[in-house]
Amino acid sequence: MTLVEMMVGLGVGSVVLAVAMATTFYSSRSFATMTNYVELDRTSRSALDRMTSDIRQADKLTSFSTNQLVFQTTDPGNGSVYSLTYTYSPGNKTLSRTLNGETTVLLTGCNLWAPAMYQRNTVTNSFDQYVVEDTNRPDLCKALILTWSCSRNVPGSPVNTENVQSAKIVIRRQ
Repeated sequence: MTLVEMMVGLGVGSVVLAVAMATTFYSSRSFATMTNYVELDRTSRSALDRMTSDIRQADKLTSFSTNQLVFQTTDPGNGSVYSLTYTYSPGNKTLSRTLNGETTVLLTGCNLWAPAMYQRNTVTNSFDQYVVEDTNRPDLCKALILTWSCSRNVPGSPVNTENVQSAKIVIRRQ
């Protein structure tokens, strides 16, 4: 084997190895991104299911702010009245649920939380409800639109994965 053959073999081998490494890094980043999307979707759906169930069964909304929703709910079994609170912490990027002093974190990495109050009666020639513009009147709220956005970092990349959820939930007991 001559030196020229050895140099050509090393050059071709180096190119093949570089292509294999680039493909491996790209694939692992893609898999990490897809894993983040699946995890974000799973936690957002779970949180939405929990909130939908709770809010539909609530008696009424008692307090509304951009970072906190407080509901009054009655246990149908024994008639006890409970306070149900959803709190968004922008500093911690979490959305928490508190019922009877027991707090559960529903969402982490939450960058946006935007609740909106609506009345039950609809706008003429539309499927939309009238907005409750006075946040000091949560007693007028018959429906809520909850919107949030969560994100996660992809390891080894400056790109984030993001998931946005939005849902309209009607308070049925009111």
